[in-house]
Amino acid sequence: MKKYILSALLFSYSLAYSQQNVMSPELLWELGRVGLESVSPDGKTFIYGVTEYSIDENRGERNLFAMPTKGGDAVQLTTMAGSEYGATYLADGKKIGFSHGGQYHIMNSDGSDVKALTNIEGGIGGVNAYELEDGRIALLFTKGEKIGKTIQDMYPNYPKAEVAIYDDLMYRHWDSWSDVSYNHVCIAYVSADGAATTEYTDLMKGEMFDAPVSPFGGSESYTLSPDGKTVVYESKKLTGTDWAISTNSELYSVDLATNTTTLLTKGMLGYDKEPKYSPDGSKLAWMSMKTPGYESDVNDIIIMNVKTGEKTHLLEATGKYDEMTFQSFAWQDNNTIFAGVPTNGSNQIYKITQGSKGVNYTKVTKGDFNYNHFELAGKNLIVDRQDMNHATETYSVSISKGTAKQLTRVNDNIYATLGKSKVEKRMVKTTDGKDMLTWVIYPPDFDPTKKYPTILYCQGGPQSQVSQFYSFRWNFQLMAAKGYIIVAPNRRGLPGYGREWNEEISGDWGGQAMRDYLSAIDDVSKESYVDNERLGCIGASYGGYSVYFLAGNHEKRFKTFISHCGLFDLENWYLTTEELFFANQDLGGPYWEDKNTEAYQKFDPKDYVQNWDTPILVIHGGNDFRVPEAQGMAAFQAARLKGIDARFLYFPNEGHWVLSPQNGLIWHDQFFKWLDTYLH
Repeated sequence: MKKYILSALLFSYSLAYSQQNVMSPELLWELGRVGLESVSPDGKTFIYGVTEYSIDENRGERNLFAMPTKGGDAVQLTTMAGSEYGATYLADGKKIGFSHGGQYHIMNSDGSDVKALTNIEGGIGGVNAYELEDGRIALLFTKGEKIGKTIQDMYPNYPKAEVAIYDDLMYRHWDSWSDVSYNHVCIAYVSADGAATTEYTDLMKGEMFDAPVSPFGGSESYTLSPDGKTVVYESKKLTGTDWAISTNSELYSVDLATNTTTLLTKGMLGYDKEPKYSPDGSKLAWMSMKTPGYESDVNDIIIMNVKTGEKTHLLEATGKYDEMTFQSFAWQDNNTIFAGVPTNGSNQIYKITQGSKGVNYTKVTKGDFNYNHFELAGKNLIVDRQDMNHATETYSVSISKGTAKQLTRVNDNIYATLGKSKVEKRMVKTTDGKDMLTWVIYPPDFDPTKKYPTILYCQGGPQSQVSQFYSFRWNFQLMAAKGYIIVAPNRRGLPGYGREWNEEISGDWGGQAMRDYLSAIDDVSKESYVDNERLGCIGASYGGYSVYFLAGNHEKRFKTFISHCGLFDLENWYLTTEELFFANQDLGGPYWEDKNTEAYQKFDPKDYVQNWDTPILVIHGGNDFRVPEAQGMAAFQAARLKGIDARFLYFPNEGHWVLSPQNGLIWHDQFFKWLDTYLH
């Protein structure tokens, strides 16, 4: 009898395991989202944050943890209601400063004795903390400042009015409408043992400009010199149409003693961002794009001699401008920089040393992984790493050997029960005879004797790498777990393969990139395990555009399409999007100029709707001002008017991305129901 019961229990466990041994949308939201914060001055301990989501409460909460850099037990530092960010070691590692609830706090290194160091009205964000020689702590942060009149100021007799009045462009940006509030870089001085300060100095007082540049700029966009005398920050001090058509963010230096502001990047007309002083303050480095209006240009690192103003363009000076682009960097010493570099379908870290014999580039990390945020810890780097089968965890990487040791194991208990997808690197020959790296992701229980429905994934950007990213929406592990093979080509227009490959997308949206997509799916479809009667095509943003374009030009390859926030009508999009520098670079400019006729006439998805004959799911967010909601509405309406099976999945309060947990679960439910309907 005992044997029978044990066998029954084992069978029950085996059945439960078999039912739960693949990724699901619910499990995705159970994963802790890990993010490295900082390393202690002695290099022995690091701080990281973990965000846990509650589906019922429809929100996330982030807590801070500490762990030895050699590995070991983690100590939870914060248990406060809400989220904690921007943790930095202070007082030789005895204290930790961090942001919580819009104010800056400090605690002992074990998480005890928490107290606020600021009590600034309206709250502050993006705090960088610096210890000064006199014992004070300088806090550099951003704060919203009201400049100008609201509707209620203009019409005090109509307090319930909901009106906006605009006279120029940039009246809205990404997911928010312009108002009279501007984010300014500010500085405050506090003592670790003192009362919370309410005082601060606005370094941009009265200026109707934002710093950093929204929506992606953060605390990396401003810095304090090691001697505490100078602040350097990034801002795009343009207005109206000039702002909309330009990428010219500049770096400004503020002498704190005289409150004098100096432009550092005069004549540099692209993005200039993320300034960082060398350890002794003799050099200032930042990332820079030289082409005006080109948001996906090569990111070079500029190194400026602070005393003389002489600038060295690192990639240009070393002949690597056509080979590489940077995505992040940090100083080790006055002559050594570590930098994140997109490399052949992954993100890797390089060590760059300047010496008497020139500049030496050494690749530190290796493997098919994305190495993202990193901090220095003696002879090692502490790094956030992810791949297509694993969300971010923190690793220690030997600088000399490149070997990686996993430190955090926040999600091991979930991944231990999951079958992993096989991820294959496949080189596909394009129609113009070039080799294209294409990721192929297989179901965890892949059997080559069976036939599988297969999905072509179209990347957005358009110039963002199909790397070893782990998305919480476009998750290849989850798609494969549902029984699909995913084909994800690094088509024309993606970084990591040299400047020429990256730039070939501009002005040619519906050209070679589309042929690259079809080359990839056609190549993989030759395999016996691919069911050519069950091919689908999916993508978001430019990937969503690609879906719409291929819907009219796929020659019966696909059985269904899914487009999220895709561009459908390029002429209308040009007149309703906000960052016009992007459209000017990629499409050549306005559709009414003769020189751009070909780009709009040949590459506009709406002009191929007469060929549409395939079911399509259209997804859009109501607060997406990058690709306004009418783009999705028009595509859905066109499909239905043609009698094609179609569905419009609309999130009125989401922008270009779906961020709410409950919305995210509905997104996945509808996504897979649609695929299952037409591919299973």
